[in-house]
Formats: sequence, structure tokens, C-alpha cells
Amino acid sequence: MWIADQWKEYEVTDCRCGEKLERWGKYYLLRPDPQVIWSTPQSSPAWNRLNAHYHRSKKGGGEWEIFDLPQQWTIHYRNLTFHLKPFSFKHTGLFPEQAVNWDWFCDKIKKAGRPVKVLNLFAYTGGATIAAASAGAFVTHVDASRGMVSWAKENAVSSGLASTSVRWIVDDCVKFVEREIRRGKTYDAIIMDPPSYGRGPKGEIWKIEETVYPLLVSCSRLLGENPLFFLLNSYTTGLQPGVLAYMLGTVMKSYGGRVEAGEIGLPVSSSGLILPCGASGRWEA
Repeated sequence: MWIADQWKEYEVTDCRCGEKLERWGKYYLLRPDPQVIWSTPQSSPAWNRLNAHYHRSKKGGGEWEIFDLPQQWTIHYRNLTFHLKPFSFKHTGLFPEQAVNWDWFCDKIKKAGRPVKVLNLFAYTGGATIAAASAGAFVTHVDASRGMVSWAKENAVSSGLASTSVRWIVDDCVKFVEREIRRGKTYDAIIMDPPSYGRGPKGEIWKIEETVYPLLVSCSRLLGENPLFFLLNSYTTGLQPGVLAYMLGTVMKSYGGRVEAGEIGLPVSSSGLILPCGASGRWEA
């Protein structure tokens, strides 16, 4: 398992009975987590210091119960700054477990010894984008949500990134890749963080089991002669690490290199456990 254990301003403090207690800076949030199916005594005093609690509805979705939480605040990871806020579907605008992947590809970008162009698909609020840009890459950031792209721009500005280091695109990722192929564009690296299900800006339907492999094939056509890496993330239960490895190994076979895949996780400070948080597949030259 790849563990994101270098955070200073974030931690999973405890988890039990379908929920995880997290510290985001100085604020404690309690959110549901389907992986937490065990029941243990509350082992952290922070259970009594909640700033907000997301309650899952039996009918789907849910809502936040706010006790003492600003509308927006920031946390940092190394030299990166992220704006956070509670919004629908329990999210805060950041997936902290992805920091272990940021460290991996930032090291590869810094050691490449050449300019690196990165394509980040389903790029959300830009965690991977600003990490790669801070390492020296030029990043094309693509997401179907205009609001998420605007949020990512704020994170980039707060992290001190030059305006010329990122190209911001609001578009359906599949259609954008198809157009880039027709334009003859190439990239040195690709990051892909697809949702299990989603809709594009014009109602395009995305179902990961049906669409992710054809998109991987298309993305492989965007890679130049000497690609650096390909990162594929999944939060979909059915796509185990082995599946990610097989898909990447198939589409990247002609480039040689090495493929590995595994779970990513976060340490739980009160128990020493590692909370699983999805899976990643990595191809590298």
C-alpha cells in the first residue's frame, strides 16, 4: 500500500462505525466512509470537538451540520496551498491520500532533465495540477465543471504558480482527448482521476466500467516518443489494483517501461491503522 504520511496540517484522527474523524488544519470534521465497517470505542478526545458533521441520508446524499466552521479555509502540503470548504456529497475540495502520488510524479518531473508537458484529466480542484506545476511541468488541466476549474485556479494562485504554467480547460474529457489527437498534440505524462459516474457539460454520460479503457487507449495516442509516466486513479470498488495494472500494461506495452498498482491509504493517528482510500496504477519509463 502507498501511504500519504507526510501531511502536517491534515490527519485521520480516528475512525469507527462508518465514519472517519479528520483534522483539516485546526478544524475537526466527521464524515462517512464506507470502508469503516468496524466498531471500536472512541479513542480520541477530538470526537467531542467537532466543527462539522456530514450526515448521510438513507434516501441518498446528505447534509452538513455545522457547529463552528468558516465558509472557507486553507491548509498546506509542502509548498502547496489548498482552499477548502464543505460542499455537497461530503467533500471539502481535496483528496489528501493523493499526496503520495504527488510526491511520486513530482520526483519524476524534477529528475527528467527536460521540459515536461502533463495532461491532467478529471482534474477537479487541481491538487495534482499544482503539484506537477510546482515541480516544473507545464500542465493542461481539464475538467467538465467550470466551478471546479475556477477553484483550481484559486489554489494555483495561492500556491504562487505562474499563470503560464497551467492551461485551464472546461470540457468533457473524452471529447477533449479526441480533439487533441486530431490536432496532433502530444504530452510527456498523463494523470487521470475518473469518477465512477458523471456527466459532461452538455449532458454526456460517463460510466467508468464502460468508458475508462477506451479513453486509456485514446490517451496513449497523445503520448510522445519518450513518455515519462501515466497515473490512473480509481475510487470505484470494482476496479481493483490488478485491473488498473492490466489496463495500463496493455495500452503502454509498446513503450516498455514498468507498471505497478496498489491501494493508497492514510494513517489513522489514534490506532496506527491504515485507512484504504482507493487504488492507483502507475506506468513509468
